[in-house]
Amino acid sequence: MTETDASTNFSNGGIDNSVSGEDIHSTWTEIVDNFDDMNLDEDLLRGIFAYGFEKPSAIQQRAIMPVIKGHDVIAQAQSGTGKTATFSISALQNIDLKNHTCQALVLAPTRELAQQIQKVVLALGDYQKVKCHACIGGTAVRKDVEILRDGVHVVVGTPGRVFDMISRGALNTDQMKMFILDEADEMLSRGFKDQIYDVFRRLPTSIQVVLLSATMPVDVLEVTKRFMRDPINILVKKEELTLEGIKQFFISVEKEDWKFETLTDIYETLTITQAVIFLNTRRKVDWLKEKLTEKDFTVSSMHGDMDQAEREKIMKEFRSGSSRVLITTDLLARGIDVQQVSLVINYDLPNNRENYIHRIGRGGRFGRKGAAINFVTADDVRTLKDIETFYNTEISEMPLDIANML
Repeated sequence: MTETDASTNFSNGGIDNSVSGEDIHSTWTEIVDNFDDMNLDEDLLRGIFAYGFEKPSAIQQRAIMPVIKGHDVIAQAQSGTGKTATFSISALQNIDLKNHTCQALVLAPTRELAQQIQKVVLALGDYQKVKCHACIGGTAVRKDVEILRDGVHVVVGTPGRVFDMISRGALNTDQMKMFILDEADEMLSRGFKDQIYDVFRRLPTSIQVVLLSATMPVDVLEVTKRFMRDPINILVKKEELTLEGIKQFFISVEKEDWKFETLTDIYETLTITQAVIFLNTRRKVDWLKEKLTEKDFTVSSMHGDMDQAEREKIMKEFRSGSSRVLITTDLLARGIDVQQVSLVINYDLPNNRENYIHRIGRGGRFGRKGAAINFVTADDVRTLKDIETFYNTEISEMPLDIANML
């Protein structure tokens, strides 16, 4: 199909210009609201239930079937809606387990997200004995080469390392049936466009492409035109997302300097549960950790300047509960599912409003309850109003008995 065909086709599929050109229209109406009715492999079904899923989420009800049927699919949905399991289940249903050559390739914007996806694929495919490898920077190239040569069914990775493995001939693309781009908007904003195109050029021309993105900026739409054939569009609206069940509060803090004192005032409340504190810069993360440590508070911190091993160690401590409070930047806001987190504090409001749902959407995933507390200075009042309007939600002043809400 030529690029003009593709773009004509896509505009027919519908870019909704009334929503700042950023939303797609759904073009698939079938909904399957039960995993048992999806004709899935018996071992895969066992893996799904063992993982703790009982009923498919909104996106899973809409997107698993068209992907299994082999359609190119564009799904617009936020983090926390069950996207990872959507494409993992579809890929696991369609691969031939007897063939130990890579058949599904997933690209993700960060190492953490790639590892998170790998964990989900391995857990869901546990009874199928699926082999899934994460190809990410910051790890030994030689080890990657060895594992890939031994044979894997699914590869998840960041674009640079995946392209490197293809170029070296370590990752064979001949048998690939499915190419999945997760968090496409985030990947393109991190400047991975050329690498994604380089990878795509090395894949079989008949490959099925599945693209997932929270927003649909022009860059993402351009990728869909270049790569995809008659894609089906699936839009899971913001109202169906994880803000349900998450109580949202703000605390008015007159000056930036007073935020620290406000945090120490509510710190006792934080340690009842597990909390994540978001700041906008790496330097500020280091600063806050130092200040809290001086006051004998136990906290962990994580940001993009740290090396891979250190980041993994910190996540492990936090997942196990040995560390109760994690201070981080937006690096962590996408894709890290820490089951026990029920409190998120936005020490700084996010620089871009899309990240708000990625940050606080952690807490109440799939109906678990949680709370988010936003520190708001005079300069932030407009931003907060903007977030409320954008998500059609209400953020109220924090009550004194916040501990009872967690």
